[in-house]
Amino acid sequence: MSLLEDIQRKVIESLKAGDRDRAASLRVLVSELQGAAKEARHPLSEAEELQVLRRERKKHLESAEAFRSGGRPELAEKEEWILALINDMLPQQFDEAALVSLIDQVITELGATTPKEMGKVMSAVMAKGGAQVDGSLASRLVKERLTA
Repeated sequence: MSLLEDIQRKVIESLKAGDRDRAASLRVLVSELQGAAKEARHPLSEAEELQVLRRERKKHLESAEAFRSGGRPELAEKEEWILALINDMLPQQFDEAALVSLIDQVITELGATTPKEMGKVMSAVMAKGGAQVDGSLASRLVKERLTA
């Protein structure tokens, strides 16, 4: 079952349970996934679906921060609630310690020593870790490791 089908099933379950807020939030995700599939002109792979969800997570995280700094805590709470919903659907990300361990392993395997080799290290880390790797955190950690 694809992620899109799973979310569509959750929309129906939410409506049957009378949880209209959850159903509305899930419908937005369905819409984003369907829009991305239309834009790509083919059904999305699991990796592409996860990429769309990560993009949505980033949008809602930025919105929550903007609402908090703008003095609108009630809207920030709503965005954080949607963010939690999205996080439940995404695979668990590596914590920093696990990511450091993976990066050190890749650097050792490749024999990388200079920042010029960051691209090779990053592509190997992303290939090994897949959807569980936060790209921006990995990039920062690889840079720290190679410049040290």
